[in-house]
Amino acid sequence: MDVGCIVLAGGKGLRLGRDKALETIGNRSLLEWVVFYLSFFNSDIIVVTASKQSYPQLGGYPKLRAVTDIYLNKGPLGGIYTGLKVSDSFYNLVVACDMPFLNQALLHYMIQISAGFDLVVPRLGDMVEPLHAVYSKGCLAPIEYLLKQGNLSLRQLFTLVRVRYVEAEEINRFDPKHLSFFNINTEADLETARELARGGRSRDKC
Repeated sequence: MDVGCIVLAGGKGLRLGRDKALETIGNRSLLEWVVFYLSFFNSDIIVVTASKQSYPQLGGYPKLRAVTDIYLNKGPLGGIYTGLKVSDSFYNLVVACDMPFLNQALLHYMIQISAGFDLVVPRLGDMVEPLHAVYSKGCLAPIEYLLKQGNLSLRQLFTLVRVRYVEAEEINRFDPKHLSFFNINTEADLETARELARGGRSRDKC
């Protein structure tokens, strides 16, 4: 299946107080870790930013390109729309730039089960992970409708498209500790991620 990759890097990092995409874990920035894991899919990687930014440390990835939000200040929903709009692939992995422990086996499984759905998203109890999901271009029109209504709720999108939830028992087969969904919001999160990396988890290729 032809699948592209979209990395959302337009967040303001309000809780951390700075651009978290460039914070380092081990020898790579958060953004570099995400791109590193996605590069094994040998697909185009689109980094969506809120403004024109360059990431010179990512020059070793010829299939990577950075684009700017089409709809400014529309949060993750706007970033997903931009990525889907410019992608050449019908299906796209969408992940946030602050998830340094992506699990390639889980992502591959999500791609495998995406046919016939507009959105494949992990669900753990009442918690869903829309920034670690597979979106099809079938989501474009519903997202644009929500954006034009001023509704930025990803949960609302779920009611407008065909959704396949990846349940806990499926996730546990690949990632029993659920590190895939660990993201960086605070200094404490950053230190925890660095401790995990020192333990060798971030060097695994899953």
